[in-house]
Amino acid sequence: MPASFSLYNKQMDNAGIAISGAGIIGLSLALELHRRGAPVTVTDAHKPGIASTAAAGMLAANDPENPIALRELSLYSLSLYPEFLARTEEISGLSIPIQTHYTQQYTHDRSATLLKEDSLNPRHLHAALLQAARNKGIAVQTEAVDAEITVDCTGAWSRPLIQPAKGQMLRVLLQGGELHREDLGNFVLRTPHLYIVPRLDGTALIGATVEDAGFSTSTDEEELLRLRARAAEILPSIAHAPQVEAWAGLRPRSADGLPVLGQLMPNRFIATGHFRNGILLAPATAETMAELILGGSSPIKLQAFSPARFRR
Repeated sequence: MPASFSLYNKQMDNAGIAISGAGIIGLSLALELHRRGAPVTVTDAHKPGIASTAAAGMLAANDPENPIALRELSLYSLSLYPEFLARTEEISGLSIPIQTHYTQQYTHDRSATLLKEDSLNPRHLHAALLQAARNKGIAVQTEAVDAEITVDCTGAWSRPLIQPAKGQMLRVLLQGGELHREDLGNFVLRTPHLYIVPRLDGTALIGATVEDAGFSTSTDEEELLRLRARAAEILPSIAHAPQVEAWAGLRPRSADGLPVLGQLMPNRFIATGHFRNGILLAPATAETMAELILGGSSPIKLQAFSPARFRR
């Protein structure tokens, strides 16, 4: 039986549980805790979702470049996604359309495999989660609050366990049908070093660099040109596709590249370090962390992601 708020200490401050970080991870956890009856507040000193909305949104549970240790959590999160999206859409009143259902995955030797894999637009998901939180009466604010329990979901700002990994991306306008097949619909192209993710509006994302640049979110024209040139090697028309926008996001990366999920000390928890897979891992992170915070037990093993691994 899922843990509920009644299992935990009810003698709390009015704020109950304070989550730092109003990105997709923090909002997903806030909604899951609220669903279980826990009073929760979300605080964020930055613009909510500033990092989450910079992502490509591939639900890449079977990406061969993912660490093996991430596989069980990834597949579990993928299994939660249909209900997670349906519940978010119902509460928010906003649609989160699936953008693609397949990915053509290239390996290092340039052989290709077709993967059944969805992608969505994180901007749609974040907007729906934020609206759902508001509709449920969950405060999302810039000011910090006093609370008995705190959860760090600040992503790249979760220092010192996490370092920011800058990723530059651009979005271009495709010619009709370039990443579309009658039997597949739109599909993603992905290599070990880059991806081209089409959107339903006829544009496509090209990403992404991985840079140690601190908290800089500036873009560099030469770096974007190099990214475009690499993408044009697998889709030549990309070389001259009109650019719609360019941006840089900050991925939260731990020393071993795995998420950091668990308890730091009594009443202090952390859920961060999702690196390239924050969108994919949001439902499982919300469920497993809600269990831990409310005194239950995670449905899957989380030892590989424990913050204690960095204290050994």
